[in-house]
Amino acid sequence: MAGRITAADFEDLTSYTEVPRLTGLALSPDGTRLVTVVATLSADRKTWQGALWEVDPAGERPARRLTRGAKGESAPAFTPDGALLFLSGRPDQEAKPADRDKKDQAALWLLPPAGEAREVCRPAGGVSEFAVARDAGTVLITATAHPTAEFGEQDEEHRKAREDAGVTAILHESYPVRYWDSDIGPNFPRLLVTTAPVDVDRERVDPSSDLLDLTPNAAARLDDSPAISPDGRWVVRTEGVEVSASYGKRIRLRLTSTDGATDRVLADLDGHSFLQPVFLPDSSGVVAVRAFDSTAELPWTNTLVRIDLGSGEVRELAADFTEEPDHPVVSPAGDAVYFTSSHLGHQPIWKLDLASGDVVKLTASGAYTDVRVSPDGASVYALRSAWDHPPQPVRLSATGVDQEAVPLPAPGAVESLPGTVTEVETVVEDGRTVRAWLVLPRGASASRPAPLLLWVHGGPVMSWSGWTWRWNPWLMAARGYAVLLPDPALSTGYGYDFVRAGWAAWGGKPYTDLMAITDVTVRREDVDESRTAAMGGSFGGYMANWIATQTDRFKAIVTHASLWHLDAFTGTTDDSYYWIREMGDPLRQDEAVRANSPHLRVANIKTPMLVIHGDKDYRVPIGEGQRLYFDLVRHGVPAKFLYFPTENHWILTPGNAKVWYETVFAFLAEHVLGEAWRRPELL
Repeated sequence: MAGRITAADFEDLTSYTEVPRLTGLALSPDGTRLVTVVATLSADRKTWQGALWEVDPAGERPARRLTRGAKGESAPAFTPDGALLFLSGRPDQEAKPADRDKKDQAALWLLPPAGEAREVCRPAGGVSEFAVARDAGTVLITATAHPTAEFGEQDEEHRKAREDAGVTAILHESYPVRYWDSDIGPNFPRLLVTTAPVDVDRERVDPSSDLLDLTPNAAARLDDSPAISPDGRWVVRTEGVEVSASYGKRIRLRLTSTDGATDRVLADLDGHSFLQPVFLPDSSGVVAVRAFDSTAELPWTNTLVRIDLGSGEVRELAADFTEEPDHPVVSPAGDAVYFTSSHLGHQPIWKLDLASGDVVKLTASGAYTDVRVSPDGASVYALRSAWDHPPQPVRLSATGVDQEAVPLPAPGAVESLPGTVTEVETVVEDGRTVRAWLVLPRGASASRPAPLLLWVHGGPVMSWSGWTWRWNPWLMAARGYAVLLPDPALSTGYGYDFVRAGWAAWGGKPYTDLMAITDVTVRREDVDESRTAAMGGSFGGYMANWIATQTDRFKAIVTHASLWHLDAFTGTTDDSYYWIREMGDPLRQDEAVRANSPHLRVANIKTPMLVIHGDKDYRVPIGEGQRLYFDLVRHGVPAKFLYFPTENHWILTPGNAKVWYETVFAFLAEHVLGEAWRRPELL
């Protein structure tokens, strides 16, 4: 099969960047077609570019490529008559020549079962996302507009006036002002519904005349994707509610009719937020995630709820479920809810029977996303990944328990890896069991013990549960390193108390858990205790910094997108209220910040450190990396600073990803393996 992955792909970074990467999954209304997005290197090799591929649900036919747009395709979804909608920034060849390249924002395109793809709708600011009413075929489009302008021609004129005047300024009158790697404003998301179904026969949707604006006064970002009912009559969306200066906002659900006649609050509860709404098949209600909003004493926690559209009654589902349910999907018959949740280093699919309330775990191993249920309810499709395989489409029985999924033919299947993966665990002082994945290189043995890299996950409330392209341990194994991937206190998948153990005390049990699992690992005969390093990104970067202030046991520290000065971070991150609810306002309750801020302990650091940060990182702003590097330099710590002017919290472009790994390899080789420093060629 094309695009198979072998151990050799991890030995060469160029080969690694050429490996196909799968995201997203769409199932046709009749259940006979699966479509996924396969990303490969673009022609100029400067980005990964998606294309739509069809996968056989029966697993009998090879996958086939459907699209070859110059700017890629994403977000596939089927219409009731079997046409395939998707987003693409490709130019419209039917447009006037002067207009073809004027706008490169994503437009909504339609690919009929037979024939060529055509552009359906291209608003001035592009299409951010869309959803299809399963039965009615009307489409809910999310697109941006200035809050003072009507959507369509008036908004386009306003954009042009700003551009012609050279104005880029944004006046903020609410918080937050940034999100992830983008400014919030001056344009905000509008929810627009087509006035008629979008199907094979529909040629165009005119943004000025064929869309009804359901949120004409929108002046805030959406906290989650909106949902449209199968019958096309209703839209449920999230809405922020300001609570207080120390709390920020909670998120409620709002119900709007697609004719614009009704708009009201559907679900709202003090101290909680409602997210991820999905409609029941008969359009009578939604299933959603109700999250308890965190406090200084208690972490957030998720519960599934069912909300009736008519009465507004909110009924809790699976009340005894001990993990964090996420991404609910309702079966076509409306008798079950499928969802995912971290569990002991995996992310299984669970099935909730709505009649009995019973919950069963469908899958035995791996991490699952993009769950889709066949029209007859007999099969479940999803993307499955694990530490030994990247995401691939799979099939499961809807009635099985602890199944191993059936892989479906698709690009990017693994043929071989440069090592093996196993598990390690230990019982820590308070009685909790801390576990980890351990990737070992080929040939690791008592006579040839491997140097060890401790990798700390981000989040922090998450888990090492599946494949990652950005922090891939097989690239390290191909160079002879063992990689330890532990889940310390604050990790999901081990119950609520496991998260509470590290809440508002990041430098406490998360640190001692990491040291305890490292102690157990280095006692293995195939691991070299004398050659170790610690690495992490985001919260993992914070922990790398904290580790550097607490011990000199490691030969090197690599810290990416890391928190350093917690007081400064409080007001500059893009989500300050979430942070304050856990750690407190440093101007009034500074105990947690002072107890956990690594910058106050910089004088303790002796270990060489590689600091990595992207300038477009608004989650952990660049000032954290700059201050960390300056503090290391002025305290005489051997340090280097790898700076990415155009990257965000993650390194997402092929060239920069290669340089990231090359620099990390060179730094580790110098300090862990004792080799001479070799500067990457393009730095």
